[in-house]
Amino acid sequence: MIDDISGDGRSAAGAQIDGKRRQLENLAWLLDSFIRLPGGFRIGFDALIGLVPFFGDAVGVLLSTYIVAQAARLGAPRSVLVRMVWNVAVEGIIGLLPIVGDVFDAAWRANQRNVDLLGKFLDEPKKAASDSRRFIGVVFLALMFLTASVALLSVAVLGFLVKLFGL
Repeated sequence: MIDDISGDGRSAAGAQIDGKRRQLENLAWLLDSFIRLPGGFRIGFDALIGLVPFFGDAVGVLLSTYIVAQAARLGAPRSVLVRMVWNVAVEGIIGLLPIVGDVFDAAWRANQRNVDLLGKFLDEPKKAASDSRRFIGVVFLALMFLTASVALLSVAVLGFLVKLFGL
């Protein structure tokens, strides 16, 4: 029997999931949008912490992984989790670049993206998993294209050097 704690048909488990969802939404807001800047642009603690070279970016990535870990505990499928890890990795890697990385970190908002992905999964699990698999496929194809392009360019440059120097 499902335990109806709210009187409106929601189960105890559903209420717990709603509570965790709100908690993660609040955390993402604190990390990505807590501070209003002139002009209406918002940044969060993640962008401020990221101003400290390397250490700040590492702390930001660790805080972001908490949201991914909670999504896994809530049953998000592997495809959604991979997409969430992608968001954190992009923010973490580009965030290492001085100045440009800090601006990117403030604009990318990986935490809010990930909470949105989690919300889509909780609301429409099949669609969220399907969309995430499609995204992963596109990223995989783009990376394969990039790898093949670099390999072909390397072969072309090597061939040019061989002709140029008569090796």
